[in-house]
Amino acid sequence: MIIDAHVHVWDLVAADYAWPNETVPRLYRTFTVEDLAPALDAHGIDGVVLVQADDTAADTENMFAEAARSPRVRGVVAWADLSADAEHFAAEMGSLRRRPRFVGLRNLSHVKADPHWIRGRAQQENIGHLASIAVPLDMVTSVHAELGEVTYTLERHPTVRVVLDHLGKPPVGGTDRDRAEWAARLRDIASAPQTTAKVSGLSSSVGPLDAWTVDQVVPFVEDAMQIFGPERLMFGGDWPLAILAGGYDRVWDAVGTALGSLTQTERAAVLGGTATRVYDLR
Repeated sequence: MIIDAHVHVWDLVAADYAWPNETVPRLYRTFTVEDLAPALDAHGIDGVVLVQADDTAADTENMFAEAARSPRVRGVVAWADLSADAEHFAAEMGSLRRRPRFVGLRNLSHVKADPHWIRGRAQQENIGHLASIAVPLDMVTSVHAELGEVTYTLERHPTVRVVLDHLGKPPVGGTDRDRAEWAARLRDIASAPQTTAKVSGLSSSVGPLDAWTVDQVVPFVEDAMQIFGPERLMFGGDWPLAILAGGYDRVWDAVGTALGSLTQTERAAVLGGTATRVYDLR
């Protein structure tokens, strides 16, 4: 079974989003799972995991509505405010865990005004709660320098099941020094054996998001395979943001090239097995 473990949907009528907005006209419209269906069918992708796009309850409700409408949705990585008081957060998690297809949590920590927001007392206490109930926490960064926030969290919660989105935003198109720094930070994160990472969001870090080549992307995926191993990596198309990176088909083809040296078993792990195991997909 092939799973795309990182897909976004949004409904501009059902929810008031901070982003996307008019500054990105190509994405400033409603996107549903069925909009992606032709690409999923073309590449033999059996299901998707929806991942929150905004730190709002309305965005989460829209994802659950999509999940109820579409059998393609195998899981929902939802939102609950990590900065809430512990009692409220625990109640929110109790409610989410009763929802069909809830599989994990994410907060957009990388867009907070405080670059160290995730280190807040409440946030860390609530991450401890996630560790205690074995709910995976997707963590997202905007640049690889922010990977220290992930390491900080893992040091304080050595059993929390972190899923690192987008390979921590590798510096595609950057310098060799940038790549070495990114890889070193990735090794720190991978030293926690329960962590996994998504081969997703692989856009250019220099210039336009679509200014990348397959030859630029492949070395970063190979680094990640060496650091994590295929059994701890999962494919994510990052649609519809993939539109800005050159399109879903281009992303799929690039990942396929990067996985070309893997065995059938290893490839199956990246393309579905890891996501199925980590998110306990049904």
